[in-house]
Amino acid sequence: MGFIKEFKGFVIKGNVVDLAVAVVIGTAFGAIVSSLVDDVITPLLLTPALKTAHVENLDKLTWGAVKYGNFVSAIIKFTLIALVLFIIIKAMNALIDKKVPDPKEPSSTDKLLMEIRDALKK
Repeated sequence: MGFIKEFKGFVIKGNVVDLAVAVVIGTAFGAIVSSLVDDVITPLLLTPALKTAHVENLDKLTWGAVKYGNFVSAIIKFTLIALVLFIIIKAMNALIDKKVPDPKEPSSTDKLLMEIRDALKK
């Protein structure tokens, strides 16, 4: 019974629940960012650049048996997603009010210890 009680305590702790919520929200946010990159940024920026380079389908680029087009496509998508996330997080951080917490006043025990320390120095 001790193992089950420990496991129940572990699962109910806020850390596990917070992690589960973070994973679910992160997955949903990842879908939003992927859609932004795939449906908005890629057609506006990448497609004209590929047409200018006379590469209509990046995924079909090969060099012999090596299909490097998929790899290049994955690198470009990763870079765009990282850039979009950076911009979004930077904007969110700018909206968050950066308050410096007031320093806490020492407790009565700390005050007493400081008085004792000062008395010993004299």
